[in-house]
Amino acid sequence: MAVGHRTESGTSTRRAHAGGLGAAVGLTDEQLIEMYRMVALARAVDERMWVLNRAGRIPFVISGQGHEGAQVAITWALKKDHDWVAPFYRSIATAMTFGMSARDILTAQYATANDPSSGGRQMPGHYGHAEHNLLSVSSPVATQILHAVGIALAAKIRKTGQVAMTFMGEGSSNQGDVHEGLNFAAIHKLPFVLVIENNGYAISVPVSKELALPDVADRASGYGIPGVVVDGADVLGCYQASKEAVARARAGDGPTLIEAKVTRLTGHSSDDQQTKYRPAEELEAERTRDPLPKFREQLAAAGVLDDELIARIDAENKAVVDDATDYAEKEPDPDPANALMHVFAEGVEGEF
Repeated sequence: MAVGHRTESGTSTRRAHAGGLGAAVGLTDEQLIEMYRMVALARAVDERMWVLNRAGRIPFVISGQGHEGAQVAITWALKKDHDWVAPFYRSIATAMTFGMSARDILTAQYATANDPSSGGRQMPGHYGHAEHNLLSVSSPVATQILHAVGIALAAKIRKTGQVAMTFMGEGSSNQGDVHEGLNFAAIHKLPFVLVIENNGYAISVPVSKELALPDVADRASGYGIPGVVVDGADVLGCYQASKEAVARARAGDGPTLIEAKVTRLTGHSSDDQQTKYRPAEELEAERTRDPLPKFREQLAAAGVLDDELIARIDAENKAVVDDATDYAEKEPDPDPANALMHVFAEGVEGEF
């Protein structure tokens, strides 16, 4: 399991973890099992969303299939209900790892009145949960970095010991917001981590037409901060990189940019047909980079998982997804009378 690290000068180093899986990164077998359970559950929820969409039950899906290993592992290094996460539209596994339930995810898809993300006001995929310090997603891509950096600034001023982390794709990394956010965070050594989930495509635009450099992490040297490249299918490598970045941020040493090279196993969204722009051979090759079977095989080879436990986890996850589906199906839609809440000020008198 190798992890790539780009130093502040932009040079690249490599380090390998030897020995028994969990011990090498400070995780117990029980924690490894729970990480696997979450990767598998996020995939099961995602797959159910596609079934519901094709059945006409929910309007839109923007998938995280292929991203789950990196999302679970990187988020795992944070302190739940203490640190902050500003997710993006593929952050199903991130949101669930940080506290959202399968019910929460599906009520967001159904836009029910009790949807914790927005009470049915946001479009699907705009996950957030105030009780878990999960900031609501904003539709314009990359804007979440400015919110997360602001939270990191507040944490530093207030001396709360909190870390703010935000996620986005490599296409979003080209927005001006990213330069502004990273520059400010680096200057003030804020407790902040930027995670780029590079799946090789900005909708249908390949990475060769998005970036002039091979790695987004190369840009970190321009801000005097570390840039780390990790294989997004290497769950423990992603966790180690995040653990170090979070520790660095919490110690007052400033931000880190983590680039996880992930795979996108589905179209950009349920409205996209990726076979129009991705060759069949490429799509088939991408299947070999699926983090779910790779992590399962890794844990089984180490004796952490066996067939019986895998089957039990699958059955339990199916029950969770079935319950979440039934629950969301029965919940009421938002009351149209409340449509203008949080849009216009109420009870304000006087002229403006």
